[in-house]
Amino acid sequence: MALEIRTSTVRQRRQTFSNVARRLGADKPGSRYEEALYDLQSEVNFHYRPTWDPAHELFDKSRTKISMADWYQLKDPRQLYYGTYTIQRARMMEAVEKNFAFAEKRGLLYSYDPEWREVIRFYLLPLRHVEWGANMNACNMVDKGYGVAITQPAMFAVTDRLGIAQIISRIGLAMGGAGALDEARERWITAPEWQPMRRLVEDTLVIEDWFEQFVAQFLSLDGLLYPLVYGQFDAAGLQHGAGALSMLVEFMVDWQDETAKWVDAVLKRAASESAANRQLIAGWHEEWIERSRAALAPLAQKVLGPAAEEALSSVQAALENRADRLGVRLSTEMAA
Repeated sequence: MALEIRTSTVRQRRQTFSNVARRLGADKPGSRYEEALYDLQSEVNFHYRPTWDPAHELFDKSRTKISMADWYQLKDPRQLYYGTYTIQRARMMEAVEKNFAFAEKRGLLYSYDPEWREVIRFYLLPLRHVEWGANMNACNMVDKGYGVAITQPAMFAVTDRLGIAQIISRIGLAMGGAGALDEARERWITAPEWQPMRRLVEDTLVIEDWFEQFVAQFLSLDGLLYPLVYGQFDAAGLQHGAGALSMLVEFMVDWQDETAKWVDAVLKRAASESAANRQLIAGWHEEWIERSRAALAPLAQKVLGPAAEEALSSVQAALENRADRLGVRLSTEMAA
């Protein structure tokens, strides 16, 4: 008896999900990022307005002055969704664990000048409270923001900022145990050099417009703080033998470089939507960058001494050049 083996092909009637097909066409399969993005924002059947804010719907475009014809244009160039995000962060945290293990095994956290170790405890450990404030701000953006394109990466930022605070806490525990963290908390509350930053963080927590909060936190404050602390301060530490600290904070450097791509893409697209958007973003940035610099000035003076002003001017100039490229900086004529 002869056997004849045949193969048959079943053609899919649809290449993708309806939410993607409405955007890209029925015959074009979407990426995993697009499947987890398009048109997932709840728009109807809210039934009631929130009792804590009856002037708005639960999800309301009018919670910000920024206006977009399509909020899904604020896409994340990293194209992160839950799967890719968790895989990427797991790899980054593996590197963190290896760096901590190496530094602790070799006793590198005690290999540099004792005076500089105290400087590190002063400027670095209280930053975990700054990161907690950033975590809360990102939570608010997720809560009040509109469109999964921006609330999804904002949710990832919530977790990232908590993770960074934990890394800082772990450095503190390695340098001085729980007492070092208690000392950092006391400095956050009482040290004169930290009070301008503390007030700035608390003021960002109560910004009404969530997009202004996005500009204040992720562009203006982070754009100055990260290059100053993990760039200028870290470079100064190398002169005191604190190279081990550079390994332990490398996550923050890599994270900021990556996150800046998302922030830049969102701001550039929102600013290009209309002149009104551009004016709003530029005005917010103008206000918060000045406040951020003023808040960082006492810390820079404490850490860098006479070189503080030059360091601050350097990181601010770099941030202003970045804002120029994005089209979100007030020109002399606009400011006038």
